[in-house]
Amino acid sequence: ISDALCLYPRICKSLSNIVYQKTKGNPFFVLEFMQSLLSRGLLQYNFHQKRWVWNEDIIRAEGITDNVLHLLASKMYGLSDDVQILLKVMACCGTSTGESVIRCLGESTEYPGLQDGLDKAVSDGFIEKDGEGSFKFAHDKVREAAYNLIPESEKKQFHYNLGKVLHSAFGDNDADNTVTLIASQINYGKEFFQGDKLFEFAMLNMKAGKKALDGCDHKTAYWYLLTALSLLPLDHWESHYDFSLRLHSLLADAANSSCQYEEAQLILQTTLGKARCLEDKLPSYLLQSQILQALGKTKDVYNMCASVLTQLGETIPESVSPEAAYNVTVETLRMYGNVFNNEWLRRSGQSDEVLLFTSKLYIAIVKASFLCKAIQTTSYLACKALQLCLRNRLCQFTPHILLKFASLMMRDNNAASMHNIAKNAMALVERFDMKEHPSIVFDFYGRIAWRFHPFQVCIDHLRRAVETALSRGSNDMGFYCSIFVVVTSIHRGAKLASVLKEIDYYLQIFETHKSVVPRKYLLLFRETVSVMIDNEQAKGTEEGHFGDMNDPANKLREAVYFHKVIQCFWRGHKDRCRRYSEKCMPILGPNGQLNSCMLKFYSGEKVEDVTAYVY
Repeated sequence: ISDALCLYPRICKSLSNIVYQKTKGNPFFVLEFMQSLLSRGLLQYNFHQKRWVWNEDIIRAEGITDNVLHLLASKMYGLSDDVQILLKVMACCGTSTGESVIRCLGESTEYPGLQDGLDKAVSDGFIEKDGEGSFKFAHDKVREAAYNLIPESEKKQFHYNLGKVLHSAFGDNDADNTVTLIASQINYGKEFFQGDKLFEFAMLNMKAGKKALDGCDHKTAYWYLLTALSLLPLDHWESHYDFSLRLHSLLADAANSSCQYEEAQLILQTTLGKARCLEDKLPSYLLQSQILQALGKTKDVYNMCASVLTQLGETIPESVSPEAAYNVTVETLRMYGNVFNNEWLRRSGQSDEVLLFTSKLYIAIVKASFLCKAIQTTSYLACKALQLCLRNRLCQFTPHILLKFASLMMRDNNAASMHNIAKNAMALVERFDMKEHPSIVFDFYGRIAWRFHPFQVCIDHLRRAVETALSRGSNDMGFYCSIFVVVTSIHRGAKLASVLKEIDYYLQIFETHKSVVPRKYLLLFRETVSVMIDNEQAKGTEEGHFGDMNDPANKLREAVYFHKVIQCFWRGHKDRCRRYSEKCMPILGPNGQLNSCMLKFYSGEKVEDVTAYVY
């Protein structure tokens, strides 16, 4: 204020105190307050004294309000109708409004003077243009004051009328991302909906929900889709079957991504009960498998996928012997060698929807079997998935299956050949522009690339994949990637305090997402890293917390015993270390050779014996 009035601070200190009391020092409010003093004649320039003059007592006596909203509103009420309409419209649209929206509205008969109002609002400082072709309020309080220009009793009608004009102007064209804006405005006036408009606005809300879902705004998407469902007639499954099927699929997806698992399952049960054929049920079965996987119900995932795949004509055996798994692996590798060539790669095209979902269900059952079945069952199913892929034309799901096969089949004695399969898959990933897909990142950088690429490169890709997976609602894939971020960070030699902090971050995330299995694995890592840091506050976790440790189908047993070995080693408990190692060795999978070497080392075997085992 001293600089603005060109006066010494001691002279204008009393005025500064008043201004601070009224505005709390906010620069925008200070400017508005000073301008109001000037316009009301409470701040004047005295030409005789050649300085600005004021009277604090008069300013206080005039009763200038402490509420800046009132100050702004009083100024706005003195503006022309065009400017007021412009401010009301923009306040309804949000913090910023696209130039194309204002132009379209200005061309309508309902808002003819909008462009003139915009020019005046910009010159008065209420509105400013950003660098993205939109206009925004100079401050959120300006928007609040502008919104209060609409009487409370008229707000729903104003929003509804604005939405109808926008809907008429833009129609189905969403080039400027207006569908969510239109739907949000129209939804204020649901009480005014009637007749054919009900289904029309239901379609609009479904489009808005799909738009929000694609933008990872899951809760907003759920709200739009739920609104769409509320606008349908009671017999919508008979009168609008295709629309109802699509809407319920999106609604379940939004509920799942918002961690509303119970709601999602109820929606899926309704869909499965109303769907007319197996093909229409496949998306619901697939989403159901993701929800059950996130809740740790891997046996239910396996049984459901096995049942659906059987209905699709696939053969899922009750059990698989090691010999059968070996034979199908040899057969699959021979088939890959014969089929994967330039001619097959040129056979790309749109795949059959049923075939695509069959492939996805195979991947789901492979992931589930890894946690609840013997390793030979997992290998057998991965081979069958790849054979299905090789028998048909190339599609965007082909690299997923190739990478899953290579990651599950990789051993120390075939690492180079599996790496070649993985590299071929990654070439297809580039072709289909899918390199950021979490499943792709996990299988390549988490299971394969760490043998051939720098650890830090793998960690960076996996960290990004965690965020991508969770933003897409794929909690199980976010879990897998987070575990391998932790494992690879430890192998890299990262500071254990940083690793512990990252584990706590992931634990908090998966607690929010209500994911059971991820938290169990991460708690094991947290305890182990705390022990390695020599953290006195490291709390032991009871084995019973991880299920029945005598159940061969409990795949957590291997992780629990392996972590107990490491913890006992670092605590100096030699006998316990050896006992847990003896429990862990028989249940290691065939791709656990590195873990076997570590167990031998931790349990105190001679170095020459360990190196002999490696070579």
